[in-house]
Order: sequence, then C-alpha cells, then structure tokens
Amino acid sequence: MFFPFPDDAALKKERVKARQLRASQWWKRKRSSGICHYCGENFSPKELTMDHVIPISRGGRSEKFNLVPCCKACNTQKQRMLPTEWDDYMLRIGADKKNRPE
Repeated sequence: MFFPFPDDAALKKERVKARQLRASQWWKRKRSSGICHYCGENFSPKELTMDHVIPISRGGRSEKFNLVPCCKACNTQKQRMLPTEWDDYMLRIGADKKNRPE
C-alpha cells in the first residue's frame, strides 16, 4: 500500500489539527468508553492516547475517521505501521483474535 510522505509543513499542520481535536468534546466522548481500539482492553479514559490509524508520517490525516483511542502500549508497538502491517504483526506475535483490530 502506498501513501505519499508529507513534507515538514504538512506534518506540522496535521499535528496542530490533532492537538486541536484532542482538546475537543468529540475526542473526550470518543475515549470515554475506555476501550483500546487495538487490544480491546479497558482503561481509564485519561490513560488512552490518540492514534492515527494511518500515521501522518505515512500520509494519514488528522481527521475524525482516522483517529482512534488506544492504550500507550499498543500505540508504542504500532509506531508507524499501517493497519495491514499492524494486523500482520499481531498475527506474528500470536495475539489472541479478540485482541486484534478488525
């Protein structure tokens, strides 16, 4: 899967948009379930981080459809992976089916 790599100005713009969304009521409602999008585990909403499903460094945007709440462990492991790369990684490490994103 190919996504154009954004230039520095585009990266900065997307990061600013992400910060604005993180402060919004939309984001507070989104993370209020306390469930990590990737592992499905329960956390306090404040423990969840904002993840770009398609990372901005790989052409993703800071738009609502591309943002999910996830735990710090999953966000750290996912790094810059695309959804298919993440799913392959989870299969390789033998993650339980219920703990993988769909």
